[in-house]
Amino acid sequence: MQSDLVIMEEREGYASIELNRPEKLNALTPTMLSALRGAITLAVQDSRYRAILLTGRGKGFCSGKDITARPVNIPEDPSAKRALELLYNPIIRAIVTSEKPVICAVNGVAAGAGANIALACDFVLAGRSARFIQSFVKIGLIPDCGGTYFLPRLLGRARALGLTMLGDGISAEEAAAMGMIWRCTDDDALEGEARALALRLSAMPTIAISLIKKAVSLSLQNDLDAQLELERECQAIARETEDYKEGLKAFAEKRTPAFRGR
Repeated sequence: MQSDLVIMEEREGYASIELNRPEKLNALTPTMLSALRGAITLAVQDSRYRAILLTGRGKGFCSGKDITARPVNIPEDPSAKRALELLYNPIIRAIVTSEKPVICAVNGVAAGAGANIALACDFVLAGRSARFIQSFVKIGLIPDCGGTYFLPRLLGRARALGLTMLGDGISAEEAAAMGMIWRCTDDDALEGEARALALRLSAMPTIAISLIKKAVSLSLQNDLDAQLELERECQAIARETEDYKEGLKAFAEKRTPAFRGR
């Protein structure tokens, strides 16, 4: 699948999705959001892909919504009333509910909605020059695209409030140290490391990966008894997979398992 604004390519076992508006730091427009949603939905549904890699072309991952796309002096823009419901939130839900792991490679700036689309992903790798900015408050708005959901869970209340109320950017190294992202890499190593991670995940037991994602996500709302029961249910599903049988066989034969995602 390919469009002018979002480019999707098939890689070995995973889908690569790139935001492609580098001259605007991949600022998001309605057309671009629709294309991104379509690409993610296709990657989730297509059985050829066992992982998804999201990144942005050019010097920045995504600078957020393109606020120059409409006049900012209009107090109430009817076209924007349902923008979150129709354009932004479906992307966040598609990433979070995907049974396939979603990796985000952040190059340069990730601001506003761009930052929170990244944080919705399962793994976030960022180049050393990358910056994460909850820029909403600077124009009198609150974080959206799940920002008020992800940040307290990743960082705790104090840091979440500091980042969202002050709107100061933090570096990739700071984000990694705080536990907000998976890893900070050298800029010139980012693409290679992100692709290597996507390839590694695409070769793993896909059903087990999806069950791990489900169990970890639900642990944030479950008590211990509910989580133990969820683990029991998920383990029962995992034990019925061909990959579990292959894993046992490979262990006994002292070789690397050849998981097929079944």
